[in-house]
Parts: sequence; C-alpha cells; structure tokens
Amino acid sequence: MPTALHVIRPIGDRAFPDLGEAWRFRDLCFALGRRDVTLRYRQTLLGVVWVVLQPLIAGGLFAVVFGKIAGLKSEGVPYFAFAYAGFIAWGAFQNVLSRSSSALLAQSNLVTKVYFPRLILPISTLFSSFVDFAVGLGSLGVLLVIFRVNPGWPLLTLPFWVLILHAMGLGLGTLASAFTVRFRDLNYALPILTQLLMYASPVAYSTTVIPIQYRRYFLLNPLSGALDGFRWSVLGTSAPGVTGTVIALAGAIVSLFIGAAIFARYERHLADVI
Repeated sequence: MPTALHVIRPIGDRAFPDLGEAWRFRDLCFALGRRDVTLRYRQTLLGVVWVVLQPLIAGGLFAVVFGKIAGLKSEGVPYFAFAYAGFIAWGAFQNVLSRSSSALLAQSNLVTKVYFPRLILPISTLFSSFVDFAVGLGSLGVLLVIFRVNPGWPLLTLPFWVLILHAMGLGLGTLASAFTVRFRDLNYALPILTQLLMYASPVAYSTTVIPIQYRRYFLLNPLSGALDGFRWSVLGTSAPGVTGTVIALAGAIVSLFIGAAIFARYERHLADVI
C-alpha cells in the first residue's frame, strides 16, 4: 500500500500563522500539554495543593492590607472571598502569560531538532493553566458555600470571562515568547511588569473605589472589565459596565491577533537564534 507523502517547504515570511497546519499537529499539542500537567507537580511535596495555597495566602494578605488597614469596601461580600476571587481570576491570566512566554525557551531542544508549527508550544501551555484554574475555581466554590455567597444568574456568564482572561494571557504570552528568543532581557523584565500590572488592575480592590473622574482611564486596562466581570459572575457584585466589557473583549481579540501576527513574522528564524 502506498504511503502518504508529506512535503515540508520553507516557511517563508508570513503575515499570520497557518492555523490549518497547527490543527494538523493537534496531537503533538495534546501530548505536550499532558506532559506539562504530569511533570509540573511530580517532584513537589504538596503537589497541586500549591494551586490553592497561593490564592489563600494572597487573599488573606489582601484582606488585611486593603480590607482592614486601608478600609476599602468589598461590595457587600466578605473581603477575603472578594480578594480570593480576584486572585483566582488574575491567576488564570498570569499563568497562561508566564508559561506561554517561556514555552519556546523551555523546549529549545525540540525547536532546533524537529519540524512542527512553533505556535503549538505556547498553545500547549493552556492545558496546565486550565487544570490549575479548575482546582482554584473548585476551592473558590467551597469558600462561597462557607461564606454563604450566592451569585445568582450571573454565574451563567462565567465561561465568557474565563475565555477572555485566558485569551489575553495567550495573546500576550505568544507575543512575548517570540521576543524573548531574541531579547533574553524580557525573560527577566516580564515578571516585574506582570507584578506592576497586577496592582494596576482590580485584583485586590473594586473598580468602584476608583474616583469617578479617573475611572474611565482605569477602564482602558482590558483586565479591569474582565476581572470585574469574573467577580460579578461568582460573587454577585456590581456588574461590569458596557465600556469595560467591550474593552475587555477587544483587548482579548487584539492581543490574540497581534501575538499571532508577530509570532508568524519571527517563526522562520526561531531555530537559528534560540
């Protein structure tokens, strides 16, 4: 029986990745994702418990600093639950961003020896990020039962906000992964920039505490609407405005598009400079 012949041609300069080719390599994407999930906590003492410990510690710290000392309002829910939910949402974005941005460097041996669409590498990090998020979301559900918080029908919008947060993280992470190969300084600068972005976003506080004259500028950060929307869906706090929702959705789409376009431009030379 004749075997199928697959001809590999030079990538050339592309304006956008070949998504059809990436889809044909989906088995590789799944395999890399499963391996990442398996190896991530294999040699840790507490394993996946760290996924719960991190937001617990951060939520407690934020509750003391912003709730007790600063006296900020938490829109009628316990401040610990308010901060915990914000950190779970932030973690969904931050985990995808940090893991996808370092995916090429982490798999440099694979990049230099085997041909496959390099876009597979940042996409494969979604698997472990989704697992971490699912564990964190489950712990948040337990916390809501303890505090007797019932969000009501806004809970139906949760998948929308989860998708936006992961899309923004993947878009920016894909962009950073292409730049990091050429400019290794970005690998050190990105954690600092991410930390600054966290405090510039409503993770530990509500958008409603921002003075009204500055709030429209604050909402230019796409994460503001996404984090407010996530908290609304799980806690029943103030609903995000139309402006914040539109900017959050636009931010997710634009970051994905720009990240993919820049990645396609650099993809041809990745194996040469990694």
